Amino acid sequence: MRIARFVHATGLSFGVVEGEPGAGLAALTVAEIDGHPFGEIRFTGQRWAVADVRLLSPILPSKVVAVGRNYADHAAEHQAEVPAEPLLFLKPSTSVIGHRDAIKLPPQSTRVEHEAELAVVIGPPGARRVDRAGAAAAIFGYTCANDVTARDLQRSDGQWTRAKGFDSFCPLGPWIVTGLDVSDLEIRCEVRDEVRQLGRTKDMVFDVLTLVSYASHVMTLLPGDVLLTGTPAGVSPIVDGDVVTVTIEGIGMLSNPVLPLD
Repeated sequence: MRIARFVHATGLSFGVVEGEPGAGLAALTVAEIDGHPFGEIRFTGQRWAVADVRLLSPILPSKVVAVGRNYADHAAEHQAEVPAEPLLFLKPSTSVIGHRDAIKLPPQSTRVEHEAELAVVIGPPGARRVDRAGAAAAIFGYTCANDVTARDLQRSDGQWTRAKGFDSFCPLGPWIVTGLDVSDLEIRCEVRDEVRQLGRTKDMVFDVLTLVSYASHVMTLLPGDVLLTGTPAGVSPIVDGDVVTVTIEGIGMLSNPVLPLD
């Protein structure tokens, strides 16, 4: 099931995206559901063409928990060691944007880079100190993410909060896919139609269940929270006028233009 959050002619809703997987947005419809998607799905009977609505970030998390250096090739391209345990950091909820929203380049940085990632969405009842079985039960679904990073600030600051935390630095979308086997999916990032990143989730150092369990022993993961699982090699700068597209097999395509800060 594909769960979207969207604005339509009469308001804002969650809905189930209908249509063949892999079909373009113009061929899809979205069926409105009553309330949020974390319980029994009840349809209101309202439907829209996806082309006639605005897709928002599919969830508004209380926090975004991210993982650094979870692909050996990405660690190597930064001359960094693969950590012995998952390397966690946080992105603020205010960094979250949706499909086709603009990534805004902050004037403090001269080198902003893309990082294509698989994102995990936590469902009820959340996760606190869970084992792998509990981690599996806590996962609601998956979406595409871009862990946008001001690389020069990351290096100069010596920690990652500012570099990863600017408004618009966490695109998510276009929807959440439930019931997906994410053990071996292709992750692709294109900038101006040039492939910059191409990896597979099977190459993660720590798999999804390990990451959810590990994070849950540090902080309670609430329903709607998002966990970013790391990026493969190929991160590179983005500039004004670029369009960054993250595509994950079985999920879909998240695309964002790049603009200067207003």
